[in-house]
Formats: sequence, C-alpha cells, structure tokens
Amino acid sequence: MAPEGCFSKNISDAEYDQLVQNKYTSLNLKQKALDKTGVDESQVNEIPPCEFKWWLFDSDKARIKRGKDGIYRSSAYQVTWLFFSDKQVYVYQYTFNMDEDGKKERTEEYFYKDITNFSTSSESKEKEYWEAGKGCLSKTPIITRKIMDYDIFKLIVPGDAFSCSMVNNSEAEDKIKGMKNKLREKKG
Repeated sequence: MAPEGCFSKNISDAEYDQLVQNKYTSLNLKQKALDKTGVDESQVNEIPPCEFKWWLFDSDKARIKRGKDGIYRSSAYQVTWLFFSDKQVYVYQYTFNMDEDGKKERTEEYFYKDITNFSTSSESKEKEYWEAGKGCLSKTPIITRKIMDYDIFKLIVPGDAFSCSMVNNSEAEDKIKGMKNKLREKKG
C-alpha cells in the first residue's frame, strides 16, 4: 500500500481488495488447512468448519491505510480455519503480506475438555496509518497516529489464548454461537 503522490500510480480501494482476493483464492487455504492439520474433511464435521478472514492490524510490520470508502486496510491479511471433530478442534492460520513475500503459518489442536471459552472482543490500539502527502511534489507521506478499533476471535485454554482477526457481523456471530453450543454439549 504505497502512499499517494502525483507521480505514483494509485489503485482504488476496489482494485486493492481484488488483488487481496486473488491472492487469497490462489492459496486454496481450506485445502492447505486440512493438509497441514492432517485431517480429512469427513473427520471434522461435528459442526461446519469456520473461516475468519480480515485485515491484520495488530502487527508491527503491517502498513495501514484508510480507504476513500472509510474502511481501514492493511498490507497484512489473516485467514483462520477451525475444524471440529468429535473430540478436538483443529486450527489453521495463515497470514500473508501484500507488500512482501512473507507469510506466517500456524496450526494448533485443542481438546474440547481443555477449551474454556470461545470469545470475541473489540480492541482499540493506537496505530500509525498512511495518508497522502501535502502538495504534488511531496516525497513522503503523512503518517498519522490514530486509535483504531478492530475485532478479534479467541479460543481460550488455561494459560493461553489463540486469537485471530475477524469481521464482527451476524455471520460471524452465528458461527461463534454454533461453536459455543458445541462446546457446552461436549463439556456437559
């Protein structure tokens, strides 16, 4: 996400979103998640698999920019898959960057008996984000510090919590209600 300037080629919010979507699609992350966790989809059908994906703001390397549509976007994008077997929850997380070739992968397995909660939280943190420089010949962007709000999902076990970036909407809420119901059923 480059700063805007009069001699740079700027892309629209929609074009950037499409670039991210193309990279996401090319990675085939659901299959990669199944392969990395070592499970077959038929083994993890207690409830439908859950996918959370959104910009990653809680990263020191991520560059953040506010779009003309008012939505903050990041150079880092995070995708998390959760699969539910009869005894365990399998988690796969993949974070990729749009401004470098770096990636971060993580897999975890949790037994229902060890999970204490599935939760969501909205957090605020002061972050720097890019704005266009002043004047046509400005070579440096204006970096603004602002309190940003973002949502995260957590799978909590004693002494630890697995967290991921998410969009808090009715679809996510329904998925989390399903997870909580399954956890109550397994614990009861």
